[in-house]
Amino acid sequence: MPEMTFRVRWPDGKEAECYSPSLVIQDYFTQNQDYTLPDFLQKAHDALTEASERVRARYGFPCSRALGQLHSIKQACAQFANIPDAQVRVLTFTF
Repeated sequence: MPEMTFRVRWPDGKEAECYSPSLVIQDYFTQNQDYTLPDFLQKAHDALTEASERVRARYGFPCSRALGQLHSIKQACAQFANIPDAQVRVLTFTF
């Protein structure tokens, strides 16, 4: 199963590498596009859950690394929850 990383820029300007066990993340995000915090969080949830389920379908168990990445994204988003119009930019995809 092809895995990938995607780089994001948080509302405070810091950047982070995020992991996906599947290329499905590209179905949810566009490179160099900004997303509102709620939209980014929902798309990340949907994409990483789908990616984890693809691992389950193939190997019989969910991808703990994808679910861990989702947990980290939720924690990061919580830091910016009180910032009106907070945006997250998806910068790059790396295979």
